[in-house]
Amino acid sequence: MQNTKATALSAVAALKYQGDPLADAVIADLVAGGTTGAVNEVLARFRDNDQPVPEDLPEPVRRYLVATDAPPDWADLERIAAAYEFFVDDGVHVASVLSFGAMVNCYAQPRPSRVLSLTHRLNQPHRRLSETSQFVLNMMGPAPFGSGGAFVPTIQKTRLIHAAVRHFITRSGEWDVEADGVPLCQQDMLGALLIFSVQVIDGMRRIGIAVTDREAEDYYYVWRVTGALLGIPADAMPETLAEAQALNAQLVETSYGPSAEGIELTRNLLRLYENLVPGKAFDGVVAAMVRQVVTPQVADWLEVPHSRAWVRTVGAGTRVMRLLERSEDRSRAATAVLDKAGSLLLGGSVRTLTDGQSTALTIPSDLREKWLAAGVCPMAPPPGG
Repeated sequence: MQNTKATALSAVAALKYQGDPLADAVIADLVAGGTTGAVNEVLARFRDNDQPVPEDLPEPVRRYLVATDAPPDWADLERIAAAYEFFVDDGVHVASVLSFGAMVNCYAQPRPSRVLSLTHRLNQPHRRLSETSQFVLNMMGPAPFGSGGAFVPTIQKTRLIHAAVRHFITRSGEWDVEADGVPLCQQDMLGALLIFSVQVIDGMRRIGIAVTDREAEDYYYVWRVTGALLGIPADAMPETLAEAQALNAQLVETSYGPSAEGIELTRNLLRLYENLVPGKAFDGVVAAMVRQVVTPQVADWLEVPHSRAWVRTVGAGTRVMRLLERSEDRSRAATAVLDKAGSLLLGGSVRTLTDGQSTALTIPSDLREKWLAAGVCPMAPPPGG
């Protein structure tokens, strides 16, 4: 067992020096030809799975889009469709844990946090939160990789963005690849995948949301398919949720820790959430929610404020949530308690009141209709609707 664990950790450690050759080559070609701006304009209009690859793109970009436009052969599309039903029922809870837990756990990784600092995004938590939310919304559609979906172009463009970040940071003179590995390396990508899958399920259960083993397995499975399309080596991603949980624990032990960048990122994120809650009286509840979803060590590393009164209040609320989740008849009051945090995130926009910036989310019409019919998420109507 010890040898198996050591071998797995060694393989994961090697990912620290691995980028994404396919996407990296495309970015290098675009930068050399000075065509990044024109390509960005074309890709901005490339949004749906059913759209043909735009003709007015450089040939390397077209080849990349064709090569990455389908899930791996082993992907079970019926199983992916089953995960959609889970998201219809619990999407706002997923959003709650993504916002209060997953984002903060990302900042507990010093190397990715430093990447964010070098791309000048420490003070833009609304943008990172909105982009992550849109990614998950597109991922959890009824057919995210098929006709009618919008997830494949989302993945393709995300992969190119990661490659662009690697390209410019590596050449910035502010990053030592030999000492620190490749920026946004495959180890970082694998760690993020586990945060947004394994840790989200763990966080939901920690705040009292009932998630069946089948639902948890299917949710992780969709992320595993997504990871393959993002360029993460298939053999680096565990096949089962149990294996993923074990690897997640190992990565937390070996790659998490405090950093000045992580502390600042967390501080800015908490400020964003506090601005979403009217008045100052409830500011402490935001930090208390974060402490409920992440481990005490991570919260302490990132200097999340600690209020015993609010921690007790949130803890009591969690116990109430567990009781409500077990109830066969979920009343409107119960739904309001369970879904408030998620509705803030998925209510149409993520807004920072300090500087007036706003980032709109495109809620898939099928999810909007089902969530509105169930009364679980008071969302703004679609543009023009």
